[in-house]
Amino acid sequence: MTTTTARHLAHPSPTLDTERCYRAVRSRDRRFDGMFYTAVTTTRIYCRPSCPAVTPKQSNVEFYVTAAAAQTAGFRACRRCLPDATPGSPEWDVRADVVGRAMRLINDGVVEREGVEGLAARLGYTSRHLGRVLGQEVGAGPLALARARRAQTARVLVETTPMSLAEIAFASGFSSVRQFNDTVREVYAATPSQLRNGGRASGPPTHAGPVQLRLAVREPFDGGALLDFLAPRAVPAVEDVCDGVYSRALRLPHGAAVVSLEPSPTMVDARLWISDLRDVTAAVARCRRLFDLDADPQAVSTALGDDPLLGALVRARPGLRVPGHVDGAELAARAVLGQQISVAQARVLAARLVEEHGEPVESSVPGVDRLFPTAQRLADVDPATLPMPRSRGRALVRLCDALASGGIALDGSADRADVRAALLAVPGIGPWTAGYIAMRALGDTDVMLATDVGVRHACDRLSIDPGDVDDTARRWRPWRSYALMHMWTSVQP
Repeated sequence: MTTTTARHLAHPSPTLDTERCYRAVRSRDRRFDGMFYTAVTTTRIYCRPSCPAVTPKQSNVEFYVTAAAAQTAGFRACRRCLPDATPGSPEWDVRADVVGRAMRLINDGVVEREGVEGLAARLGYTSRHLGRVLGQEVGAGPLALARARRAQTARVLVETTPMSLAEIAFASGFSSVRQFNDTVREVYAATPSQLRNGGRASGPPTHAGPVQLRLAVREPFDGGALLDFLAPRAVPAVEDVCDGVYSRALRLPHGAAVVSLEPSPTMVDARLWISDLRDVTAAVARCRRLFDLDADPQAVSTALGDDPLLGALVRARPGLRVPGHVDGAELAARAVLGQQISVAQARVLAARLVEEHGEPVESSVPGVDRLFPTAQRLADVDPATLPMPRSRGRALVRLCDALASGGIALDGSADRADVRAALLAVPGIGPWTAGYIAMRALGDTDVMLATDVGVRHACDRLSIDPGDVDDTARRWRPWRSYALMHMWTSVQP
């Protein structure tokens, strides 16, 4: 498809309320950054809603769901407000349809690794049908969406690291330096060298040491609560939480990496020691999922803040997030380990599995030097040798076999309801385990674990009959996972 044809096919999204969007632009409301983009027809520039520039006339603006749609329509990114540096849209976590699943996979770099055909195959559609659905819903096809993601990654690396431009090209997912140069010029109306001169990167071109990035958040953001959740669950040698920094080993498509994440109220500083630069995009996407950085805390507060039971908790912790995970198979295995035992006991079991079956990884972070065992490795283990009750060991091996064979997909490509049904079909996997996996591995925002011990303790404090939790929680949809986190947090020592 030629650029001219693509621009004719790109139209402002019919799903956006233009009056509401313009009110957000006029008030420079940062809460809407990343949820839509404002394109100014007179300047051919697109901005985030909170751009500090003079507010354009309403007759001169168009609104797009994605940066890719604005780029496809012929607009370039504003150099002042950097619209592509915003958190991602929270809609893709709430939506469980093919569009939401496709957007999550595109952000993980699937198009770069497997092409559009591979993306479509994962979703169970033809590439033509997938392109049509995405075009109708978000205003751009898979290639344009992936291209926008590559351009964003490239700009961040150009402006914030001393890596050479050639290395940045491949780290961003471009197949050639020429493609990298052409895309940056088209999207930002500047060459990569001009972006670098205007940024803060300094020193000789090199990628020695960590890649240092700043991950955008949608405020308010309670990073401390995330660390409080992750610290007692951190598996020795795989993870560590120390002095306000969470570190862990990552298994990525092209190799291994170690990342350290330091949250603050306005951003997350990331340091990434990576063996293959092509994995930068995937690593960033997984870290964003882990810290739930694309969530919409305002929507959660609006829905739950006035609830007679939860309201006080929500108002006290308005930036609370639902911790995700960087590896669905690892999270699923650890969920089985945690069945009917304490968090501390589950951590000990996981540490023994890592010691016996994990893989070493080169690391600059003290205490983080192994990868969690793969699903295939655990599927080949004799359940009788596992340090747990025989029935739970068999459940772990069966689950890992289903994950390794592709019978259960936890990469976000499958429908959440189908994944839950597949999990429950595994002997030894019950509703608690399936729900916990759906919440943390699949990013499901609408999970309530009614039988959880912590939930029952919270019910005592909130004067909720434990037998009525499911009925009570229906009014918290589609944010029951956040309600669950508030309940858990309320009973933490």
